[in-house]
Amino acid sequence: MKTLADLKPGEEATVVELTSTGLTRERLQDLGIVPGTRVRASLISPLGDPVAYEVRGALIALRRPDAATILIENGHENGKND
Repeated sequence: MKTLADLKPGEEATVVELTSTGLTRERLQDLGIVPGTRVRASLISPLGDPVAYEVRGALIALRRPDAATILIENGHENGKND
């Protein structure tokens, strides 16, 4: 299954599951990243990490290892299916 770290700028998907535990999981949930949430990849830093994502109207930055713990489905780019 794809993870949030697989999204390219402009692509969006729905969160299916968080595989992280402990404080990382709590932080992601506090940011609004829970199953059913739509997330869109927006910007990548010059060195490729972190990546900015649009989540519930907010722009948040996540490191790739954290984004890799977020399982997603239904990736879209510009409103079209993959």
